[in-house]
Amino acid sequence: MKALRLFSMFACASLIAIAAHAQPAKEFKPEVGQQGKDVVWVPTSLALVNKMLDMAKATPSDFVIDLGSGDGRTVITAAKRGIKALGIEYNPDMVELSKRAAAKEGVTERATFMKADLFETDFSKATVITMFLLPDINLKLRPKILGLKPGTRIVSNTFTMGEWEADETGTAASDEGSSYYRTALLWIVPAKVDGAWKSASGELTFKQEFQKISGSINAGGVSTQVTGGKLRGDQISFSAGGAQYTGAVNGNTIIGTVTSGGASKEWSATRQK
Repeated sequence: MKALRLFSMFACASLIAIAAHAQPAKEFKPEVGQQGKDVVWVPTSLALVNKMLDMAKATPSDFVIDLGSGDGRTVITAAKRGIKALGIEYNPDMVELSKRAAAKEGVTERATFMKADLFETDFSKATVITMFLLPDINLKLRPKILGLKPGTRIVSNTFTMGEWEADETGTAASDEGSSYYRTALLWIVPAKVDGAWKSASGELTFKQEFQKISGSINAGGVSTQVTGGKLRGDQISFSAGGAQYTGAVNGNTIIGTVTSGGASKEWSATRQK
C-alpha cells in the first residue's frame, strides 16, 4: 500500500509539472518607455510614419530599412503601400511581435525583420532609411549614412544629424492622443565632390560641407567664386561669373548644362587625382 501511495503521489506531481509546462507563454506586450540597447522605446505615430514615407517619396521601387524598428509599424505601413521593407531591431521580443503583426496584416512577403545591432548591420542596399533614434546615435551612424549611394533618402522622427542640416522638414497631424514627436526631417545623401576638377570653363576647386558647396573656378589666372552651390543626391548646381551650372555627378565626372546670357550649352568636368 505504501508503494502504491508513493506511486500515486509521484504520478500526481508529474501531471502537475506537465500541466504547468504546457501552459502557453504570456504574449509579449511592449510598454512605452521600456529600455532598449541604445534608446527607450516610444512608438512613432502612424500619422508621422505616413508623413515620413511621403517626404521620402517612397514607392514600390524602393527598399526601406527602418533602424530600430520597434513594434514594426513603419515597416508594415511601407509594406501595405507595396514597398519592400526591412526592420532592424535589437530586442528579439520586438522582432517576434513585429513578425506576428506583419502576418496579421498579410504583408510578410514585403515586411521582414531581423534581430541585429545597428552599428554592425549593413544597410547599404536601402534606398530609404527611416529612424527614431537619439541625436547622439544619429551622429554615430552619420559617417556610415554619408557613405551610402548618393540620392539615398534618410528620414528621422524629430531628431537631427548635428551640423548636417535637413533638406526638408515636415509636421504630421497629432494622433494617438499625443502632440509630441510630430516632426519629420529628410536628408538626401549627397555625392562627394570635394577637391579639384577640370573643365572647359577652367580649373574648379570645390569645398563641400554635406550638401552645400563653395569654391572657385580659375581660368587664365583669373579666379571666380562659386556661389549658391548645393547638392541634392547626385544633382549639383552652382553659379560662377554670372553663369548657372547644373549637372549630375557620376563618380569622377560631372555632366550637365551651363547657362549664361540666356544661352545654354553642355558642360562637363573631371575629377583631378
